[in-house]
Amino acid sequence: MKILLLPAYFYPEQTANLYLVENYNQAFAEQGWDIEVYTPTPCRGIDKSIHEKYKNKKFRIEKDLDGHRTIHRFSLHAERKNPILRAWRYTLGCIKYFNRGVFGKDARLCDIMFISSTPPIQGAMGVLIKKFRNIPLVYNLQDVFPDSLVGTGLAPKDGILWKIGRVIENFTYRNSDKIIVISEDFKRNIMDKGVPESKIEVVYNWVDEEAVVPILRDKNPIFDELNLDRNKFYIVYAGNLGNAQNVEIIIDVANQLQNYNEIQFVIFGTGGMEHEYKEKVKLLQLNNISFFPLQPYEKVSQVYSIGDACIVSCKKGLGGSAMPSKTWSIMSAGRAVIANFDEGELKTILENNNCGLFTKAGDKEAFKNAILELYSNRDKAKELGKNGRQFILNNLTRKIGTGKYVQVMNEVYKKSKNNTI
Repeated sequence: MKILLLPAYFYPEQTANLYLVENYNQAFAEQGWDIEVYTPTPCRGIDKSIHEKYKNKKFRIEKDLDGHRTIHRFSLHAERKNPILRAWRYTLGCIKYFNRGVFGKDARLCDIMFISSTPPIQGAMGVLIKKFRNIPLVYNLQDVFPDSLVGTGLAPKDGILWKIGRVIENFTYRNSDKIIVISEDFKRNIMDKGVPESKIEVVYNWVDEEAVVPILRDKNPIFDELNLDRNKFYIVYAGNLGNAQNVEIIIDVANQLQNYNEIQFVIFGTGGMEHEYKEKVKLLQLNNISFFPLQPYEKVSQVYSIGDACIVSCKKGLGGSAMPSKTWSIMSAGRAVIANFDEGELKTILENNNCGLFTKAGDKEAFKNAILELYSNRDKAKELGKNGRQFILNNLTRKIGTGKYVQVMNEVYKKSKNNTI
């Protein structure tokens, strides 16, 4: 089998779920399958020098994974924070993807196509390639579009942009041979939009349990790197600093807990509202919150191991269109989860497995009380973290997750071959 991949982001870029791409690529290669990757010159989360390095012609085509993977890079201007400029980049990128997917010499030898849902128009572009090439398409739904536009404040529900998004969404779902979703909530979401259950496969975003591990506080070097006092009680948030994540509630609760000198909040991230959040902390003169840039994947264990507990949060009403995969990294690092999220699957997992405290999205008082509960009972925080680690080992290891991807790809490929006989 030869697989066509068209990722928007690829190593050495830094994105939250890039490790998943590497993991399932390795699993595909271990099956003896070949992979043709077409992707832009890297730009996200890397130094300018690395971006310049990859503009060199000798990096336009690379081979790795024992020769099973070929990476074709094409030029594309660097990503900008402005949403209009970013949308323009996505559009240009999709045009180039389409050109290579339909006319690329190596792409034309591929038997099956695997497309992820970032950017939102990527799936529709994959469908167009499918129609020209007549090859099956597996769609990896990591974010429900256009619901996510509402969550980020980019479009009102039932507005023009939202309606256009729904047309694109339906077009993609209707023409995909299989849709991988990352939660049962996602599955219910798209089934409510008319997608047949037989077309959907739930595969949770796993965590590499050997890469993300608990680190004892006195053995964790990041405390010294960031000049953090090991004797404090730490609450950690790591991820996007946007509207949907509701980092504002963390700041508001930190403001209410200023008198608790031992409680410290550490925020790792970047995003559209980063400046606003930092300005609010400055305005409130909070000395119990520290901001740091997102750390590379190899430091995920260190980042979450800072915390006595770690936060998963969202704006009220967005739990159905977002599944916080960072939850698995927190649990794999053996740390208690404090969720401020919409009721649903996350609540069920945390409560049924006793690995975190759940509070309803936007409920500041309950969120504050959850933090104080673990602050006053640190043995309970350790117990929740230990239970979370065990849940990962039992359910969400790399081997389990990548095995399901391999199974889906195999089934779709065999079905397509049987239909051509």
